[in-house]
Amino acid sequence: MAVKTTVTWNSILAGYSKKPGKMKEACEMFDRIPKPDTVSYNIMLACYLLNTNLDTARAFFDKMPVKDTASWNTMISGFAQNGKMGEAHGLFLVMPTKNSVSWSAMISGYVECGNLESAVELFEIAPVKSVVAWTAMITGYMKFGKIKLAEKMFQGMPMKNLVTWNAMIAGYVDNDRAEDGLKLFRKMVVVGVRPNPSSLSSALLGCSNLSSLHLGKQIHQLVCKSPLYSDTTAGTSLISMYCKCGGLEDAWRLFHEMLTKDVVTWNAMISGYAQHGAGEKAILLFNKMRDERMKPDWITFVAVLLACNHAGLVDLGVRYFDLMVKYYGVEAKPDHYTCMVDLLGRAGRLIQAVDLIKKMPFKPHSAIFGTLLGACRVHKNLELAEYAAKSLLDIDSSSAAAYVQLANVYASMNRWDHVARVRRSMKENNVVKTPGYSWIEVKNIVHEFRSGDRVHPELAFIHEKLRELEKKMKSAGYFPDLEFALHDVGEDQKEQILLWHSEKLAIAFGLIKVPSGTPIRIFKNLRVCGDCHRAAQYISAIERREIIVRDTRRFHHFKDGLCSCGDYW
Repeated sequence: MAVKTTVTWNSILAGYSKKPGKMKEACEMFDRIPKPDTVSYNIMLACYLLNTNLDTARAFFDKMPVKDTASWNTMISGFAQNGKMGEAHGLFLVMPTKNSVSWSAMISGYVECGNLESAVELFEIAPVKSVVAWTAMITGYMKFGKIKLAEKMFQGMPMKNLVTWNAMIAGYVDNDRAEDGLKLFRKMVVVGVRPNPSSLSSALLGCSNLSSLHLGKQIHQLVCKSPLYSDTTAGTSLISMYCKCGGLEDAWRLFHEMLTKDVVTWNAMISGYAQHGAGEKAILLFNKMRDERMKPDWITFVAVLLACNHAGLVDLGVRYFDLMVKYYGVEAKPDHYTCMVDLLGRAGRLIQAVDLIKKMPFKPHSAIFGTLLGACRVHKNLELAEYAAKSLLDIDSSSAAAYVQLANVYASMNRWDHVARVRRSMKENNVVKTPGYSWIEVKNIVHEFRSGDRVHPELAFIHEKLRELEKKMKSAGYFPDLEFALHDVGEDQKEQILLWHSEKLAIAFGLIKVPSGTPIRIFKNLRVCGDCHRAAQYISAIERREIIVRDTRRFHHFKDGLCSCGDYW
């Protein structure tokens, strides 16, 4: 160029400053500018914040010969984004002129670090409230479960942007209000706001939480008609939704079609196979991931260990756990240890599982002992069950799981006096057990069942179907496993209790309502009962129907009298 102005130099400098790792080149470029202006200094300040520590950036800020409002905002944002709200507030107080960006940076910073009270105070006195500040407040209210306040703020906003809609939708989903989140997502599309990958991720997570495959497919159609069709994040969210809603074949088809995959995409598919009990496929996909030079992260190994766990590949799981640290340099996290304790415990290696817990480099969390307790129940190890329950209650005295699982261990061994003692202790400590229920979606309506349900309008038909199934199952060799009727009553009553378990009620309803040839998809908020698992195998053969059950741990695909878990669960 024959003539270069300061604007020309700033344009090239901005290019360097936006790319991490180009600090040296940016400094050299800055030093060559004949007459650097305020914009030049602001670009360099942003570069320091991106590439160095806050102290170095602050030292550069203090030496700047001229500072405009953008300079102050850049430094304040740097502190706020790194959780240094004390330093950000100090600068905010002394800055000569504040604009909407200054107020928004402070409000967003307080929300991000969890100081909602300070964010509210600033928001109320802010002379100018940008859409960023309004959206930050909605995010803050949702973060702390103050849904009514978030709704009021959303309704009262003078102007909304896509980020605002996303904050509300994500907030609903995070607060177990997925149905409201999906309603708002529909409204957003109707009013002409075009969703982005973040909107789709929240909406699809809502579909997963509601186990609504029908709604998920509608969103997939929306994606296909939009420019997001080739977006990696959108595709990954769809894969995750299909896996969590039981559509594993749809997930694999989509994974296969995706042109660009990142580590999150691979993780979603490997996790999907693991959840559905297809351990060998998950391991093969992991090997393919490595062959394609995609570096696995810690979440990849959670999925791999889960796959080994559900498929009973104990020695392979132990090997991957060792390789994860030694070969791949991935630090073992609590989630990995939880998988390993489950892997060893499920295989009956309870002593080895306890040794692993004791060798952990950090304090065990409640899930570790909950997992061990579940394994002790399966293998009827009373001594270790009592150790696991005590350890779990030491961490969380209000844990219903500790009491319930221990009571179940005692019940499986007919120690009814101990069961009564545990239940008394629960009552004295005001611990309430999460009630178990199952649900099924038929023609876009979700039908929910609890064990011994008395409220469903079609209960008479369901009971009639169950009695018919019971006769056919017993003729085929089924007998009720009374160990799972956890009450000290007679055998006839135990059989009745088992027959009316929520899973069986949902399956019977599905057989009545879901067209022949279509899989019956059941979802459950707790682990599937052992007797219901055996019954589902028999029913799938008698009725010649595929039954898919998702519990809190995994999917069970029942077909022709067999389950995808191979009875290893």
